[in-house]
Amino acid sequence: MTHGVVLFHTTSAAMRAEKVLMKAGYAIKLIPTPREFSSDCGIALRFDWNQHDQVKSLLDAAHVEIDAIRQM
Repeated sequence: MTHGVVLFHTTSAAMRAEKVLMKAGYAIKLIPTPREFSSDCGIALRFDWNQHDQVKSLLDAAHVEIDAIRQM
């Protein structure tokens, strides 16, 4: 399975994203930010890349500030 990673500027944004996506029933996991991705925050959120569009839409709708979404 290919994963995607959401990068954040703050830990609070990462925690908020986790709450939004878990409530919507997505299988996600908070992980340390992979070294190959630069980020202000040490926490990233891993998800199934096939759900990229839905994840981005949900986070946008919830006004969660993200840095980037990358494929792993």
